[in-house]
Amino acid sequence: MDDVDTEIVDLLQADARLTQAQIAKKVGLSQPSVADRIRKLEEQRIVTGYTAKVDPRKLGKDITAFIGVSIEHPKYFDGFARKVMGLEEVLECHRVAGQDSYVLKVRTENTGTLDRLLTEELRTLPGVTRTHTTIVLCSVKEETRITPRREAAR
Repeated sequence: MDDVDTEIVDLLQADARLTQAQIAKKVGLSQPSVADRIRKLEEQRIVTGYTAKVDPRKLGKDITAFIGVSIEHPKYFDGFARKVMGLEEVLECHRVAGQDSYVLKVRTENTGTLDRLLTEELRTLPGVTRTHTTIVLCSVKEETRITPRREAAR
């Protein structure tokens, strides 16, 4: 990635609805050149997709929580990961170092649906020994945009 690619990535993260012509104007290239660069960024999996930011509360998802999950042995990791991939409430799943084996970010309708996720889905999985849940009261910052360092982009 050169400086232009870095700028294109930054522009797409800020507003994925920008047209290639608009991006071309901002970076000083032709639209076909920008199209080619975006295609290469996608092929290299630097750009992995496009999405719209939405208000979860307006979609009926009033509860955000982080769930720490302890798993008794690494032999259960693959099965756990496969299961959480299919749970629509799980937005993020990270295998971590420390007290927990995984940390999940979840969004549910209410405390009842959170309880169901915990008791019927997560705690019944083979190898899960413990969960602990932190419910979010207010989000101060929630960002998906990553700004690469210029020298790291080369």
